[in-house]
Amino acid sequence: MPHLWDSASLAPEDALARLMEGNRRFRNAAGLVAARPWDQQISTQAQNPFAIVLGCSDSRTPVEILFDQGFGDLFVVRIAGNIVAPSVVGSIEFAASQFGSRLVVVMGHTRCGAVSATVHAIETGMSSESRNIRSITDRIAPHVASLVRTGGEGDVLREATRANVRASADHLRHGSRILEDLVLAGRLVIVCAEYELETGEVHFFDGLPERFTPA
Repeated sequence: MPHLWDSASLAPEDALARLMEGNRRFRNAAGLVAARPWDQQISTQAQNPFAIVLGCSDSRTPVEILFDQGFGDLFVVRIAGNIVAPSVVGSIEFAASQFGSRLVVVMGHTRCGAVSATVHAIETGMSSESRNIRSITDRIAPHVASLVRTGGEGDVLREATRANVRASADHLRHGSRILEDLVLAGRLVIVCAEYELETGEVHFFDGLPERFTPA
């Protein structure tokens, strides 16, 4: 039976505050852990990540760096377009059940190549010749197609990026019995985020604990 709970785990609100503060240090060039050297203790101590982050594999979005966190602080899963495939769900289930981490952040980013490729495929009807790349864009397309086809005055790519993040978070909340039970029990919170390449800021939205929700 999975571990599922650890009374010493950081509360979701505190974990989120720690990420926000780390991102503030990153933006202000006041990072605390970027130069942390290797230590033998790292290889022997048990994992105890205070948060789980599902992010994009884009080379410009190094999760630990932009949150100013070090070894063992975060359990990070990165995949193009921060999509949710079975192996991704399994990885997050493992972290939540075995380590007791109580916060999951699904983080997209501006100018995402995977979302951009999906938008282009919808607009032109021309998808990638690679079935492996299509396995990524095909997971994104259902969640952004209506935005692309209706257009509008706003930034379609930006809205599509957030729609894709919301879809991935919703999949985690309702596509896994383990994660859904933890959410319903109040032991796990899943939130959405967007990393802004242009400013270095992470914007959190959807699923936020009450103290972080704008009035």
